[in-house]
Amino acid sequence: MNSLSPRRRFARAAVAGLALTGLLTACGGSGDDTSPKSSVPVTLPFWGWANGQEAVVKAFNASHKDIQLKYTKVTDQLTMQKQLTNAVKAKNAPCLVQNTAEYVTSWVSQGALADISKYVEADKDKFNAGAWAGAQVQGKLYGVPTSSAPNFTIYRTDIFKKYGIKPPATWDDFIAAGKVLTKHGVKITNFAGEDPSTLEVLAMQAGAHWYAIDGNSWKVDFQDAGTRKAAKVIQEIIDNDLNSKLSFADYAAVQRNYDNGGTATRQISTWQMAGMVQNFTKSFGKWALSPWPTYAGEAAKTPAGTNLTGSVTLVTQQCKYQEQAAQAALWMSTDSGAVKTMASPTTGNGVMPALADSDSYVPEAISEKLLGSNYQPAQQVVKDSLKTVTTDWTFGPDWTAMFTEMQAGWAKVINKQQKVTDLLAHMQEWTVNDLKSRGISVKG
Repeated sequence: MNSLSPRRRFARAAVAGLALTGLLTACGGSGDDTSPKSSVPVTLPFWGWANGQEAVVKAFNASHKDIQLKYTKVTDQLTMQKQLTNAVKAKNAPCLVQNTAEYVTSWVSQGALADISKYVEADKDKFNAGAWAGAQVQGKLYGVPTSSAPNFTIYRTDIFKKYGIKPPATWDDFIAAGKVLTKHGVKITNFAGEDPSTLEVLAMQAGAHWYAIDGNSWKVDFQDAGTRKAAKVIQEIIDNDLNSKLSFADYAAVQRNYDNGGTATRQISTWQMAGMVQNFTKSFGKWALSPWPTYAGEAAKTPAGTNLTGSVTLVTQQCKYQEQAAQAALWMSTDSGAVKTMASPTTGNGVMPALADSDSYVPEAISEKLLGSNYQPAQQVVKDSLKTVTTDWTFGPDWTAMFTEMQAGWAKVINKQQKVTDLLAHMQEWTVNDLKSRGISVKG
């Protein structure tokens, strides 16, 4: 699955239906105060990590006299969470922050974000519903969505042809193909020990709900039928040694492994193709796309929280110029030049726009160099994926802490020190206790 990397995943899944009291320990900024007027250009600090953002900021600054962005590139997604935490505590948070949907509820609960609904609500129809919901908590907008998350399998056509394997349509097919490949020293996927998003997205696809609203409380369930279904697939892959175990701590080594044919598939989104293009030297033209595998007997369903990319540009409560920040965020998500820059795996990081109609950007978001003769059919795979993305996944208010705890257990799963079901049992107990420790009403 390989969703955690230096260009960490985005999640399009919605944090929806939270119009309840007492579910968060604190509230985000109301956004009711009018941003002060200035006779000189307003400078807005903007933190992000995505390739292409420097070019977008330069274009914004060239086209705006009254607002200027001061861009700081952060190493990656997880580093952003740590640095933003420190900045909020020190009361010097930037005005604009790149982030992903799974973290929005957590930041709102800490009072770190501003409600910018009145500044951007009129532009709602410009965005697809799933991406728009990813910037919301309790019906309020705390940022502007920047990307969507089509997801699919990319696979080595030469390796599949050599061993008579067809692109896996189901997870059963995927496991069967992996058993063929492993006989020849090839792994079908890579499970990085620090990246439990594989478990997350397979559970999401299977209809799991780790967090949900039950009355005026959060309900926690890491052991529902969907999660157990996902656990079974993952456990079979691990038990049969069908996966590589390369850490993204050495990102170049992971890419070399794919380029050299050590691992034959990835379940990814468009943005991850940028890293492949930038690091490969041998396998250009030998890759193709196929739909994300389904569970046997089920219709196509693309997990929303993977790779994770439904990204948002958030406005912080500490920003003095919230209206101007909202305008800048909106421009970066809707200006055709900015969107095209970010959609390209060459000039940006291959993210699909959050716009309501983004089909025209698909050719920019995937690489003809990487796909060769498979470039044209790949475009339809991406478009079809966007139509089947799940929309009913909820991120809990302690998602950051929960995910960190899950990382430690996931490493043990990958190294066969515990079963997936052991990890899930632990996460059930840990998450309930963590929410209670935060003063949040919880059932589970």
